[in-house]
This record gives sequence, C-alpha cells and structure tokens, in this order.
Amino acid sequence: MQPVASTPIAFAIILVLLLRGPYTGLYILAGIMPFGMMAAINLPAVGGMSMMVSDLVVLTMLALALLRVDVGRDLAAIFAPRSAALPLLVMFAYIVFATAFFPRLFAGHTEVFSLSREANEDGIVSIPLGPSSGNISQLFRFCLSLASFLATAIIVRRRPDADLLVRAMKIMTGIHVGLGLIDIISNTGGFAWILDPIRTANYALTLGQEMAGLKRMIGGYPEASSYGLYALGLFAFWLSYWLSSRNDGKGGAGIWLALSAFALFRCTSSSAYLGFAAYYFVFLSIWLVKGQAISRPGASIVIVAIAILPLAAMAAYVAYALLPGFEAFIDRSLLNKMNSDSGEERMSWNAQALKNFADTSFLGAGIGSVRASNWVAATLGSIGLPGMILYLVFFVRMFATRPGTMDRASASLLMALKMGCLGMILRFLVVAATPNMGVFVGFLAGAVVGLGTADRQRSGAHGQTARMRMGGNRGHA
Repeated sequence: MQPVASTPIAFAIILVLLLRGPYTGLYILAGIMPFGMMAAINLPAVGGMSMMVSDLVVLTMLALALLRVDVGRDLAAIFAPRSAALPLLVMFAYIVFATAFFPRLFAGHTEVFSLSREANEDGIVSIPLGPSSGNISQLFRFCLSLASFLATAIIVRRRPDADLLVRAMKIMTGIHVGLGLIDIISNTGGFAWILDPIRTANYALTLGQEMAGLKRMIGGYPEASSYGLYALGLFAFWLSYWLSSRNDGKGGAGIWLALSAFALFRCTSSSAYLGFAAYYFVFLSIWLVKGQAISRPGASIVIVAIAILPLAAMAAYVAYALLPGFEAFIDRSLLNKMNSDSGEERMSWNAQALKNFADTSFLGAGIGSVRASNWVAATLGSIGLPGMILYLVFFVRMFATRPGTMDRASASLLMALKMGCLGMILRFLVVAATPNMGVFVGFLAGAVVGLGTADRQRSGAHGQTARMRMGGNRGHA
C-alpha cells in the first residue's frame, strides 16, 4: 500500500460517516463522487490500482446498512422474486464465476485488447486471453457499483424521503460544477497545482488539453469524458425533476438544471454530446407520451424546445460555415471523431470484443479480460450472452418501477432518478470500456429500487388493513 496526499482526508471522511450514520452518509457519498481522482491509497502490487476515497465511503455505507436491525427483511424485500434487484444478484454470481474460470478455460483461444502493464507499459495491447490483474481490479470495481446500489436501496427503503435524495443530488451537482470551475480558472491562471491534493489516483491526467481554443473541463476527474458522463447524468436528472415538479419556485430546481447544463456543454466531451443528443430525443418521446405528468410550465418548455429545434439546427449550420473556431470545435469533437486515429483504434477494440464473444462460445471472457469502446461490445465480450440478458432484465424491471401510492414529490423524484440512469446508459452506449456502469448509476438505480420497494410495502400494508376492516365489518354484520 502506498499512502498519498489525500489519505488523511479519506480517513477523516470515514470517521465522520461512522459518527453520523448512513443517512448522513447519503450526503457524504453524493458529495465525494465528483472527486473521481482522489485516492485513499494506491496499490502498486495490484497492477497499480488505486483505492479511491469514494470506494471506502461505499464500502462503509454498505457495512452500516447491513448492520441495521432487521436488515434481513430489507434484503428479502429488495431481492424478492419479481424485483429488479434479483437479476442483478444472479448476474453478480455469474460474473464472479466467469471471471474466476473463463480466462483459464479459454486461455490462448482468442486475442484480447487489454490494459496490460505486464505485457506493455504503454497501455492497450493485443495479447492472448489469460488471467491478469485486470480481472481482479475490474471485478472489484463492479463489486463497488453493486455495493453502491445495495447500500442506497437499503437506506432509501428504510427512509423513503424525497427531500433527502434531492438534497443529496444538489450537493453532488454543486460540487461537480464547482470543481469544474476551479479547474478552468486554475488552469487559466497558472495555478493548477491547487487541485493536486485531490488528484492522487494512479490515472493518466489529461490536464491543460484544449479543443478549438477551449480548455477542456475535467474537474475532479482525470479526463473530460469522465467529467461529462457525470454532468450528463446530473443534467438528465434535473431536467426531468424540473419539468415534473410543481415546486420549482421553492426548491430552485431550475438553478440546478442550469448548473448541470453548463457543466455538460462546457466539458467539451464528444461522448457526452452524443449521449445528450440521444437522451434529448428519447426524453422528449417519453414525456410526450406521458404528457399528463408534466406541469404547465414544463409543458410550455417542451413545446418551445420542439419548436426551436429547426432554428437551432439552422443556426448551428450557419455558425459552422462562417465561424472558423466553431467549425474546428464541431469537426474535432463530433464530425471527424470516428475518422481519427483514436476513432479507428476504438472501432478495432469493439470488433475484437465481438470476436472474443464468438470465440468463447457466447459465454464471455470474464470481466477485466476484454477492453472495448462500446458498452454492448464490452458486455458481450466480457460476460457474454447470459450476462447481457440479466443486465437487460434488471434495467427493464428498474425502469418499470411505478409510483403506486407515492406522493407527488416522490413520484417526480422517482421519474427523475430513472431519467438520470437513462442519460448515463445512453452515454455508455457511445463509449464504455467495460460492462461496469459505475457507482453513480448504482446510486441512482438503488434509490429507484429503494423507493419502489418501500412503496410496495406501504401498498401491501394498506391492502392488508383494508381487508381486515372488511372482514371485521362482515363479522359484525
């Protein structure tokens, strides 16, 4: 283990979490996720892996949740036969089995693109399939995502408080945007060292890069793409919450939407832009079908957004033709992306991942064995058809979670959490190296399942009470 400058910060945060408990822990987890490059310790012996501060927070949160009284009842409800979480549990068992045995079972049967420090210090190389430190590190990362999901689901089921989750999302948004602004200002002013204490993970830092004259915003992450991923998830959440909430004037959801929109469009990440474009059309389609759930101001915004779309497209075309700086920005971030050396390399990763899928009899090579640039290719190559099917069943059930007996605020929050997940999933369909969708998706999905489970329990209790009353009335008669 190798201590770093942020190690004392990590232990201080864990101490506060232990003293304040898991409900305050939701705020702490939300606040620490934007620090995507702050390590608690580095582990050179495990392929240079970093144990992040957010990792320790997630594990501590899970331990606190599992130590609660009657946690067995929580787990039984969350993993009930028809629940969204049960396919996730089965998928986890399959992933552990596949990662432990398939790299050995199919060793040498296929070539994989992998981040192999043993084979080549430069990074991505093509090597024969076999066990590697990447299997351990990526399995650990996947476990952290599941831990984030389970801890959040248990805590939210115990306390399905909409205000609690909205405050957590506000904390995350404020810190994420704030770190982005500090990053830009410090780079421009020549004092980028100010963020060194939170950039301690063993990741390649893309500091000071520019796109068409704009400094790329990375905030607390190593690159603009990771920063843009979280910005898109936050934007997707706040857009849905703002449109459906009738308390915008009181809660200020519009302010948080504007902040997340600034972070999304200023990050200069082409994958975030493509994810936003996909989300925009899917989101509008969903809300047009469910138009009755939109508040009056929200419906006006949707109509205006549809109306100005042709004008926005025309303005973008004129700017592209007349403004050299805008032209260079669009060319580099979107139009020429796939024709670049990086784009061609990433396409070769996807093609090889699909070949790995076929070479392993559609079972996958194990998580951490295959590197791709698209979530579908990465998932099929790593955990095969069984893993993909279980993943899809989980998402279908999660998105099918209905508000039931929830009040207006909780129903709006439930929809917003699902839209946050949707935005990030659409971004992963553009760019993703592994099947793991990360701690933030686990947090959002866990909150959805926690709210849904609490609602089902409440509905069941109401139904039982009603039946008892009816039985009592019949007996009296």
